[in-house]
Amino acid sequence: MQDNLFRLTTEQVNQNSKHIDEQDAMGIVKIMNKEDENTVEAVRRQLPQIALAIDAIVERLSDGGRMFYVGAGTSGRLGVLDASECVPTFGVPAEMVQGIMAGGEQALHSSLLDGLEDDFDLGQNSVSDYKMTEKDVVVGITASGRTPFVLGALQKAQENNIFTIGLCNNDEPSMKSYCNIVIAPVVGPEVIVGSTRLKSGTSQKMVLNMLSTGSMIKLGKVYDNYMVDVVPNNEKLIVRAVRIVKEITGIDTVSATKYLELSGMNAKVAIIMILTESSKEEAEELLTKSNGFIAKAIKLRVN
Repeated sequence: MQDNLFRLTTEQVNQNSKHIDEQDAMGIVKIMNKEDENTVEAVRRQLPQIALAIDAIVERLSDGGRMFYVGAGTSGRLGVLDASECVPTFGVPAEMVQGIMAGGEQALHSSLLDGLEDDFDLGQNSVSDYKMTEKDVVVGITASGRTPFVLGALQKAQENNIFTIGLCNNDEPSMKSYCNIVIAPVVGPEVIVGSTRLKSGTSQKMVLNMLSTGSMIKLGKVYDNYMVDVVPNNEKLIVRAVRIVKEITGIDTVSATKYLELSGMNAKVAIIMILTESSKEEAEELLTKSNGFIAKAIKLRVN
């Protein structure tokens, strides 16, 4: 098992960062920055698989399904982070996108529980614990592609006819046999040998950004390139919502604020009210008929 681990690309010695311990601060960051360039290219090579994954995710979320990120250590924390940011950014219910991490919430703050990543059965149990069904999709995240907790969840999901996506950073990962789609940005050896919180983690964050954002765009959570389903629950987000309404409709700040208040602090409804000269109730009805897409709602009103 140990020998197999050290054969992984992510565990190899990076010749470009040899003697990094002898560098000054500028030397260190130059080496790291140069290596990070490989990360962007590695993700670019996976764009076809990422696009396929987005289509699969949208199909399930639009039918009332949920997306679960499953991981451990750095990978698990990144999944929980991306899931938690979907609520304020896109206004989705918290249960739509969820992060499952070996060790639970406590493991977010403590690496002492990272050993639970070796528990295959614990990963399997998570599928039952979250009452996953065929409508859902599971995204397993593991740099090595062989973390038992993640493999357990993927295997159990597969047995239950749940669509599975694997995200890893090595060629020919063990997870391959448990996944409908594998996204594998191979970023090469880490700057610090085996420290997958670096390039591997960066690439995972990039891919998760694409999966969640791409899916939300296709679900109507974005109009033009504005986050129109933003939840204005603090001062910064209220200001952002006002700006979104103002810039899309071309009205002034005072009027945008007024319409946002009339809409019940719903930027989408406010925008439709303004652009179609509708009441709040009419705008909400148009939005419902258009499945949440502003452009479609406007066309419905015009026609």
